[in-house]
Amino acid sequence: MSRLWRAQVTLEQLQRSCLQTMCDNLGMQITELGEDFLRGTMPVDQRTCQPMRLLHGGASLALAETLASLAANAVVDQALFICLGQEINANHLRRVLEGSTVTGTVRAFYIGVRSQVWGVELCDEQGRRTCVSRVTMAVVRR
Repeated sequence: MSRLWRAQVTLEQLQRSCLQTMCDNLGMQITELGEDFLRGTMPVDQRTCQPMRLLHGGASLALAETLASLAANAVVDQALFICLGQEINANHLRRVLEGSTVTGTVRAFYIGVRSQVWGVELCDEQGRRTCVSRVTMAVVRR
């Protein structure tokens, strides 16, 4: 069984990297590091709602790009490279009410020398897709 991530990447290290960042401010939690995926959650509360008390589309994109960025950087040698968001798009499929939690799962579509493309699915507490996103990351030499 092969593992996508660099050997030294751990769930705890990814969780620590989110401290004192926008992830922390929005209540994101990195919850699972699988063989080929990374998963995290975000509450739908006063930090992530739009005025109609539903999950803000921008908050969905923040979670998607956070997961893709963490995943992209977890597959490169960070002494030599850094991965930066280059493009993101999303389709919002279903509303999410305040008081719930969304879970995002990111998987690689393509990992190249100069770019990576990641797919992110956000789901509500019933496991229904609420948003799908594609994130392109630039791989830049430090």
